[in-house]
Amino acid sequence: MSGGERYSDAVTTGRVGEERDRCVFEYALVRVVPCLERGECVNAGVIVYCQERAFLAARTALDERKLLALAPDTDVAGVRRALAAVEATCAGGRGAGAAGGERPGQRFRWLTAPRSTIVQTGPVHGGLTEDPAAEVERLVDRLVR
Repeated sequence: MSGGERYSDAVTTGRVGEERDRCVFEYALVRVVPCLERGECVNAGVIVYCQERAFLAARTALDERKLLALAPDTDVAGVRRALAAVEATCAGGRGAGAAGGERPGQRFRWLTAPRSTIVQTGPVHGGLTEDPAAEVERLVDRLVR
C-alpha cells in the first residue's frame, strides 16, 4: 500500500499488499433463451463493468446456427436488435435512450437485473484485471465464441 492509503481503501480498490494496477471488475453473460419454459440458452455476449475505471462495455457474438437448432422459429432479427440495444446501453449517450444519461454502474445494474425475456443476463461474477477493455474480448472469446 502507498503511504497515505488506508487498509479499507486498499481493500475496496483491490490493492492489498504491494501496489498493483489491477482493479475489480464484474461481468455477466448475455444469453438468448428462445423458449423460457425449456430454459435452454445460447451465450451471445458479455457485459463488463469496472467501477474504479468508470468502464462499461458489452460485446455480442450470436451463433445463429446454435440458436436455430434450439428453436427454428426464433426471430433472429429481433434477437440481433435486442443484443445491439445491450451494446448501445453500455456505450451510453443518446443512442442508449433514457438509460444513456445514467452512470455506468446504474446501467450495469439495470442490464443485469433478472427478467423474463428472450435476451437476458446470467449471474454477475467478479475478478481482477489490469485492462477492462481487454477483459471484454477475453471473456467473449472464452465464453461465447
